[in-house]
Amino acid sequence: MKIEIWSDVMCPFCYIGKRKFEAALEQFENKANVEVVWKSFQLNPNMKTDPGKNITEYLAEIKGWSIQQAKEMNAHVTNMAKEVGLHYDFDKAIVANSFDAHRLIQLAKKHCKGDEAEEQLFKAYFTEGKNTDDHSTLIEIGISIGLNEIEVKQVLASDQFADDVRKDIIEAQQIGVRGVPFFVVDRKYGVSGAQPTEVFLETLTKAWAENN
Repeated sequence: MKIEIWSDVMCPFCYIGKRKFEAALEQFENKANVEVVWKSFQLNPNMKTDPGKNITEYLAEIKGWSIQQAKEMNAHVTNMAKEVGLHYDFDKAIVANSFDAHRLIQLAKKHCKGDEAEEQLFKAYFTEGKNTDDHSTLIEIGISIGLNEIEVKQVLASDQFADDVRKDIIEAQQIGVRGVPFFVVDRKYGVSGAQPTEVFLETLTKAWAENN
């Protein structure tokens, strides 16, 4: 069974959704037969990386909110993350375009390390306050998950995997993905958002029963 997950590394609900999906997968009796494929998506392709601006200021700007409203929203999401064992630190999070991070994920997928890349990029962005558009950060993450340092540097110094990122984004548009995370099970069922673990488990069980 194939699960495709459209996600952006700067999407707080994508990391939460990853944890809820993983919890469902742990309970799924046929998990050994599940292939998970991560797909690229950009919530804001035009975002300019700005290490001098924090996420609260950025949110207030793009949503037309006050700083207080943005802080309250971030506090709400932080509590949601805590419920699934994640620690978010929005005060440290850096406004960063995610395109090169997605290119790193595409490279990692080639080496069957897509999940590891997603995990470390989420952690870098939401917990550690690292600039996930900075090549030195991406190289460090690539090495930490077992990728070849020279290959990571070559990819980042070129436009390798850019077409793969764009292809995923176009594919998302074609199948009607409006936001992420978006989970597609065997190209039959779609689950939108960081749904409860029970929803994921129910969808996995239903899809498996239909095919076996």
